[in-house]
Amino acid sequence: MTMSDNLHLFNQLGVVKRNIVRADKAAVEKLSRFGVSTLHEAMGRVGLMKPYMRPIYPSARICGTAVTILLQPGDNWMMHVAAEQLQPGDVAVAACTTDNDDGFFGDLLATSFRSRGAIGLIIDGGVRDVTDLTEMNFPVFSRAIHSKGTIKATLGSVNVPVVCAGAFVNPGDVIVADIDGVVVIPAARAMEVANAAEKREALEADKRAQFASGALGLDMYKMREPLEKAGMRYID
Repeated sequence: MTMSDNLHLFNQLGVVKRNIVRADKAAVEKLSRFGVSTLHEAMGRVGLMKPYMRPIYPSARICGTAVTILLQPGDNWMMHVAAEQLQPGDVAVAACTTDNDDGFFGDLLATSFRSRGAIGLIIDGGVRDVTDLTEMNFPVFSRAIHSKGTIKATLGSVNVPVVCAGAFVNPGDVIVADIDGVVVIPAARAMEVANAAEKREALEADKRAQFASGALGLDMYKMREPLEKAGMRYID
């Protein structure tokens, strides 16, 4: 699905859902221990947003529950509407009805969001005031950094299903973001994925020890026979 699909995910614009079911807090805490790549693999290699979504500073990291925002191009009115719906531990996840790089978000909105308990922003659009946001240690993952300002004139929606950077997000889903990317974990699968990630990390720790001892992936993963069948030859 693309950005334009957001228009077909609900019946009307101008909707603000005030009561959403957020993922279990214990599951969110457990998910916070793992990186995006591990969680993506543990979930069956699904859930990733497009790779153009990048952190505004390298150490930015987020793990929290989604409050979704549907923006209109060049208009950040719904960002202010969404601020009222944020609760401690939430991540604002902003999509747009069409591709747009304008600077929807800056340090003033970050101050407002933080006062409500928000721990970060994921936005398939532009942000600005990056120096200030970095000094605030407010993590943002965006498709662009752009100084262009926005207006407040057209209704979008808050806490409806959205498609953000190619990923389907329901309000209350878990969002994990780090230098490797952004992954969306459905609220209903949060503990299942956390447990699978824990098992995966234990296996990787064992493999890491084997690699450190000099073992080769060719042998650990039993690659030699299929490589030979594929026609690979060694020439001295």
